[in-house]
Amino acid sequence: MSRNIDRREFLAASAAAGAVAGLALSPTAVRAANSSSQTVVVGVMGLSRGRALANGFAKLAGCEVKYVCDVDANRAGQAAEEIGKIRDKKAEAVGDFRRILDDPEVHALVCAAPNHWHAPATILACKAGKHVYVEKPCSHNPREGELMVEAARTHKRAVQMGTQRRSGPGTIEAIQRLREGVIGRVYLSRSWYTNVRGPIGTGKPAEVPSHLDYELWQGPAPRRPYLDNRVHYNWHWFWHWGNGELGNNGVHTLDLCRWGLGVDFPIRVTSSGGRYRFDDDQETPDTHTACFEFDGERQITWEGLSCNRHGGGFVSFYGENGALDLDSDGGYVIYDDRDKPIERKPGRGRGDTDHLENLLAAIRNDKPLELNAEIAEGHKSTLLCHLGNIAHRTGRTLDCDPANGHIQNDSEAMQLWQREYAKGWEPTV
Repeated sequence: MSRNIDRREFLAASAAAGAVAGLALSPTAVRAANSSSQTVVVGVMGLSRGRALANGFAKLAGCEVKYVCDVDANRAGQAAEEIGKIRDKKAEAVGDFRRILDDPEVHALVCAAPNHWHAPATILACKAGKHVYVEKPCSHNPREGELMVEAARTHKRAVQMGTQRRSGPGTIEAIQRLREGVIGRVYLSRSWYTNVRGPIGTGKPAEVPSHLDYELWQGPAPRRPYLDNRVHYNWHWFWHWGNGELGNNGVHTLDLCRWGLGVDFPIRVTSSGGRYRFDDDQETPDTHTACFEFDGERQITWEGLSCNRHGGGFVSFYGENGALDLDSDGGYVIYDDRDKPIERKPGRGRGDTDHLENLLAAIRNDKPLELNAEIAEGHKSTLLCHLGNIAHRTGRTLDCDPANGHIQNDSEAMQLWQREYAKGWEPTV
């Protein structure tokens, strides 16, 4: 479908250097590696979050946003106009992302479509010789994450998940301090997400808007009739397409918890909560607590409230000699063992631009594994969300294999490890 990128064509003048040992590429190293004048051409799929990503890529030197794609023609047209204001050249608005994959000039697909599209589109892009920036959570179910890693390795593609704080300078520094033992052995990380979301009511059958290709919006998911309270955002709260608040926002903090704690796959997962606030169509919990235990006597907890903003902080780490609080902007506070603050560092940004530059550097340098949120790491963090949701849906504690996260001795729970697909859309590497 598309030619692979020529290694010589994208070899940068210097490789990304100065990375934090065992952590992520620093912003300085990313920018050095990104100094090549070679233009990387991208196409962006899904123009809710993708609109911001399209604008972000368009603002980077040496990057062209050639396509903006959405099944909603209105959104595609608006995004194309915005790119034209940034680069004096409009992107081409398309409705089918396969147009992007068919273009040999395109080097990377940016997938910000709904969750049920993340893995199938990423796998198709890798098979077409494209690199990928895929939004979080990287997959709709655990099996898809495994296939994404396999696709990236088989086709030697750079696949970056959109957990941008992995590239934030303050966050990188905070994790490095934990590695250096600033609070001793770290054994617990807690995380929170709070919001005030209203009810979505009861969906009613309706005519599909003329500007929306609902057939393609459904894509890999088995067909459901169009109701008036699903598209464009409320699909998050239905298991058929989304992963609830845990997958929607919990993945950001769980990724940082796992990174700071230095763990991969859990050995035990528990969940409690439910739909406590509104009586409406939503299936996923609005009040949810999930717990993940790991080998070496370590634990992660996440608490999510969709309908009340009062709650905890962002991410906290607890060690034998103190604690470290990390905020959403990369700032952090270190406490001694008596809970006295002994050091404060202000935030330096989430790392949005650095994260995009990191992908471009990996493409130019032909080093697909030199990514701050490479798909293998993205899968591990996304899997925590899936396991928390599976524990919630089954109402049981999950015992997991620490080698790969697979659920042990529970065939019913393992049925939720993967899904059925619409005919012709089954992902294959």
